[in-house]
Amino acid sequence: MDSYEEISSLIPHRPPFLWVDTIISFGDETIVTEKTIPTDLDVFAGHYPNNPIMPGVLLCEAIFQSGALLIGKMTKPLESEPYLIPVLTRINNAKFKRNILPGDTVQITVQMTESLSSVSFFKGSMKVKGKTAVQVDFACAMVASSQ
Repeated sequence: MDSYEEISSLIPHRPPFLWVDTIISFGDETIVTEKTIPTDLDVFAGHYPNNPIMPGVLLCEAIFQSGALLIGKMTKPLESEPYLIPVLTRINNAKFKRNILPGDTVQITVQMTESLSSVSFFKGSMKVKGKTAVQVDFACAMVASSQ
């Protein structure tokens, strides 16, 4: 299975709103993923024109999607259960330390810190060139899909 097939089998996100390219590693309630920021994203035309930087909200979304992938890899749905999807319920302590530029490749690490019933809590970080760019704590709830 290639990276896109694996990712699309685990989470409902699809291009143009899929912000993870590859799962690098998974284990011990932690996942590491990677994303190369395309140089031709439409958002760069309006987000700091002539000095494009990746919007922080999209950087956080890449971390949140990595958390959803972690949930997907940790759970094995049963045929008799309804299809559940992770929905973001909380964002805390977001810190932006470095700009991410068009063409940068980022590495995302997400660790599950706690799970209570259908809600899971995470710590996420994103690095560029080996240095921390973003840190955020967040939570997701598993909800039944309308599909």
